[in-house]
Amino acid sequence: MKKHTLLLFFLLVNAYRGYCQDTTVTVVPALAHLAALPNVRDFTLATAGTEAYLTIQSPLEEVSAIAVLRKEKDGWSEPELVPFTGQYKDLEPFLAPDNQRLYFVSNRPLADSSHAAKDFDIWYVDRPTPTAPWGLPVNLGPPVNTDADEFYPTLASNNNLYFTSDGHASSGKDDIFFSAWLGDHYGSPVALGPGINTAGYEYNAYVAPDESFLLFGAYQRPDGQGSGDLYLSTRDAEQQWRPAVNLGLAINSRAMDYCPFVDLPTGTLYFTSRRSALGERPGFKNLTELQQAVNSYQNGWSRIYQVPFDPAAWKW
Repeated sequence: MKKHTLLLFFLLVNAYRGYCQDTTVTVVPALAHLAALPNVRDFTLATAGTEAYLTIQSPLEEVSAIAVLRKEKDGWSEPELVPFTGQYKDLEPFLAPDNQRLYFVSNRPLADSSHAAKDFDIWYVDRPTPTAPWGLPVNLGPPVNTDADEFYPTLASNNNLYFTSDGHASSGKDDIFFSAWLGDHYGSPVALGPGINTAGYEYNAYVAPDESFLLFGAYQRPDGQGSGDLYLSTRDAEQQWRPAVNLGLAINSRAMDYCPFVDLPTGTLYFTSRRSALGERPGFKNLTELQQAVNSYQNGWSRIYQVPFDPAAWKW
């Protein structure tokens, strides 16, 4: 009897977790006019919604550059490379809340005298106003950056920094870290707790401006959908991160889903996915049909998608 009671409790808990999410939402392409590009990822949006930044990569990611899009009457403009990108691997842009600092990741050398690529660090560029040109790239430096790799910076409204690293003491492989803004510099990074980090891979965190919730990617967890999935965590009464929950197949796919960004004013989650619809086709009658399918948006390359998202609808 006790064994059956425990089993029933387990099933009820997991059913509650499964049905607390909105399974009626529809994931749609966010930037359909960029289907001709190979890999497009890492979406970040200005607070006014007037400009967006993303990463464009070659199929094998030997080339990685940051581009800007501007909002026009009929949608987003064609992307333009930002002035500081194109020579090294630049990726994962994030606009600070004041829209006057753009963080990004790069393997560019620390000194102008060197042209050799190095490990990936977090960098930033500044501008005096939200419409002014960007200045020269600056390395964020220690204690955030190390001799290993740092990735995917995201900031709260108080400038607290969350990022991915394999260079700080962690629970296993890639983990997510927090570094407090101390007024004129960042404090020593601290790994997020067991509600977020595990012995596996955790990466690509997006933190709410008020730090009330955290979205991130995790690779092949036991409750995963098959590859990398998006997870959500919120804080409990003691301000600790609750055990993260998988966003489910309403948002995640059997392919790699990663790089989340939330536009809170519109309640929209933007994320990158390598999902493919090619296997759903019954066949092709001619080469033209095949080419159209292979070059379609949902073809297995990295693409940016969007979906309605309300973190308050998720319960623990």
